[in-house]
Amino acid sequence: MSPNEPTASISSGLLDLQLPSHIQSDLRIDQIVLTHVRIPLVEPFRISSGAVSEKDGIVVELRSEGLSGHGESSPMAGSFYSSDTPEKSWAELCSVIAPAILGRELGCAEQWNQTLDPLPAGKFTKTGVETALWDLAAQREGKPLHVALGGVKSSVESGLAVGLYNDTAAMLRVIEHHLADGYRRVKLKIEPGHDVEIVRAARQAFGEIPMFVDANGAYGLEHLDTFRRLDDFGLMMFEQPFPGPALEDLAALQREVRTPVCLDESLESAEMLQRAIELGSFRIANFKIQRVGGFHHALEMVRICRANSIPAWAGAMPELGIGQAQGAALASLAEFVYPTDVEASRRWFQDDIVMPFIEVKDGEIELPRAPGLGYAVDESKLRKYRVAEFRLPE
Repeated sequence: MSPNEPTASISSGLLDLQLPSHIQSDLRIDQIVLTHVRIPLVEPFRISSGAVSEKDGIVVELRSEGLSGHGESSPMAGSFYSSDTPEKSWAELCSVIAPAILGRELGCAEQWNQTLDPLPAGKFTKTGVETALWDLAAQREGKPLHVALGGVKSSVESGLAVGLYNDTAAMLRVIEHHLADGYRRVKLKIEPGHDVEIVRAARQAFGEIPMFVDANGAYGLEHLDTFRRLDDFGLMMFEQPFPGPALEDLAALQREVRTPVCLDESLESAEMLQRAIELGSFRIANFKIQRVGGFHHALEMVRICRANSIPAWAGAMPELGIGQAQGAALASLAEFVYPTDVEASRRWFQDDIVMPFIEVKDGEIELPRAPGLGYAVDESKLRKYRVAEFRLPE
């Protein structure tokens, strides 16, 4: 198999697969518990626009008739990925979202989003609540979350991602260490001045393993020659080479290179996705649940990709265990044909808030069979790493 090829293909039969347009559960939210936690990383996570050494996450627990559903609002600190920050999401959850949904009768995913969409809050904020509702609904129906979403896989392939390093040799050692877990591909972060030589070194060290680069929008058309040079390394894709709104420039780049352009930050809404398709800005889609505002909007965008025969894969921030488990569930859809960014808990975090930890074995994450999320939330870890807590009603 060429490193440019997906690890699976979308057959005409799978293209006809109907994704769930709704999940009916008649939910009434009796109590909301929010917990802001902060967990140290194993190593700093550095991309072209910044770095973090701790991971903030806001755990959303929705209680309904004896059941508890969990979600995670997981913006990165410092807003180096988006305008949403942990502090902003916390304020929005406490003052806007929680009062709006407490005691509400919510019947299906369309209704949940009709309630959430108009509220003055960010997509990362809303994702914590929307995904917790899916957890509750899946438990009600006695289905694992990935089945409720329309998934067709019992396990998903996982890919290794590495951040930017000042020392290329150190980067290669990290890759070598983690490839022992069987990760199915390698993603390299790049920025201007740290690109071609990084890829060359990784190719020389690891041969023809599937590999691609992620620029997080750090380049522009003035760097076209860099991507022409990267075009010679047989990469799977160029992920988000230019800033999100630069769809016309991205289309110009795609016309100039053989390697597929993959969009991430550009695909914030179904409207942006449709516009990018019309312009020919990309050939592969990366969907992050946090970025698009939850599962329902992700499924809407997957339908658009399916109708246009565009393959996709599930990205990650990375989130803590709840968000990572949700990303793995989304990756079980037939349209997701490349390894997910969801990695083992121990890959990035010194600890995690779920039991058991997410593990990668022989390059795959086995999906839970229990109803709902399938991972328990460790209350002792919430207490240990708690920054703040909010309950409504108290």
